[in-house]
Parts: sequence; structure tokens; C-alpha cells
Amino acid sequence: MAVPEAQQEFLEHITSQLKKDDRLLGLAIGGSYLRGEMDEYSDLDLIIVVKDAYYQQILNERQLFASQLGSLLVAFTGEHVGEPRLFICLYENPLLHVDLKFLLLQDFTIDRIENPIVLWEQKDLLTLAIKENPRNYPPLDLQWIEDRFWVWVHYITTKLGRGEFFEAIDTLSFIRGQVLAPLAKIQAGKLPRGVRNLETELPHLLPDFRQTIPIQHNHHEIAKALQHSIYLYRQFRDALKTPALVVHSSAETASNQYLQAVVDGIK
Repeated sequence: MAVPEAQQEFLEHITSQLKKDDRLLGLAIGGSYLRGEMDEYSDLDLIIVVKDAYYQQILNERQLFASQLGSLLVAFTGEHVGEPRLFICLYENPLLHVDLKFLLLQDFTIDRIENPIVLWEQKDLLTLAIKENPRNYPPLDLQWIEDRFWVWVHYITTKLGRGEFFEAIDTLSFIRGQVLAPLAKIQAGKLPRGVRNLETELPHLLPDFRQTIPIQHNHHEIAKALQHSIYLYRQFRDALKTPALVVHSSAETASNQYLQAVVDGIK
């Protein structure tokens, strides 16, 4: 796999630095590096495995730790994505986004959604942990989506009726990323990673996905985008042919009738 020069140089530098730190057990990398998809715009998704005795110390000193690895511009923890162990960093010379995730070995063993590539380790500890506990990307829960989708449709419709267009558009974007794109990717045999790489993974569906984006900031165009989002959801849901799926037909009918009533009322 060809790794861009900037990312490769940073990886070589950070690996040589971390090898000198006796508090650490190893370094692994996931994300686009693991999938062989890196380009000049890629970030680095790094996992740093820490000895139990030093874990809290390193967490408390994350800012200092990260600053010693390169020319750090700014960094913050990942509570906004539900991962406080994550330290999100922006380095310069070159400008590069680097995620540092600090884990104990026991957490590295089980708390993964992929099988990262080990860049450096002590006593094959990371390699053994991956071999003995392989992990796959979590499957999409279609029932979880069906249980919520028609409530989301109703919610967007209420915002449309009230004239809260930004909120309606924001929720349409949420549905596109959390429902429509993952379902389309599952159907195509891809990982359900939201709208990531949608242009290259599902180019034949781009005309449909563009219709889920309002082309103007008004009732009519937002309603059209919502209606097409509903159409796509039905298409993807039904094509997956999930026998155990409980389809909420009454909620589907009621939310669609409400949408039509709101649309008719604002003409």
C-alpha cells in the first residue's frame, strides 16, 4: 500500500519516539491505513496501548504527551463522539489530523470494531490480542432504524410546518448519514460507514442521494427532499428482505398522511 509522504514520515517519527517510552506496550493503526485507502487528505487513526500502572498518568498528561510527538497546534478529547479516551490532534509541518486513542491492553483486546495493523509492540502483545480476539465492523440494526424512522419523519414535518427550515434540513442530513447511506452500502456489500466515500462506493446512486438534499431553502424543496428520503428508505428496507423485521405500518401510514397534510396546508 502506498502511504503519502507526509503521513509516512509522521508514522516513522512517532513510532521511533514511542519505542523509547517504557510506559507503553505498543502502537497500532486503523482507519484508512488499514483499508488501504490512504491519500494526501487522510488522517491517522492511532491506538497507543499503555501499561496499567501508567495509564492514568498518561491520560492526565495527554496534552504534554501529544506535544512531544510533533508540532502540535491544538488538541481536544473525544467526548463529543462518546470516546473520552480519544485525543484529537492537529499538527503542522505538515498540517495533519492525528487521532490518538489511549487504551489498556485488556481494552485493546475486546474494545475494537476492526483489527488494526501493529506498528510496534512489546512481546507480540498486540498481535496476540488481535489474533485471539478478532473484531468485525458492527452490523447495522435494521430494527433499530425502523423503530425510529417514522418518528424522525414526523419530527421533520413539524419543523417544516413551523418554518424551522434549518432544523428540518439538519435532520434530513442525519437520516442520510445514519440510515440511507448505511442501508445502501449494506445492500451493495460495503461497510455501513455513513456517507463516507459515497461518491466512489455507490456512484450509481448519487442522483438519488442528491434528491435528499433540498436545492432551495423553502417548504416545497424541503418537503420534496423528505419525500424522496422516505422513498429511498422503503426501497432499501424492502430490498434487504429481513424476515424478522417488524415493520411499523401504522406509524408509516400516519406519518406520511401528516406530511401530506402539512404540504397541502402550505401551498
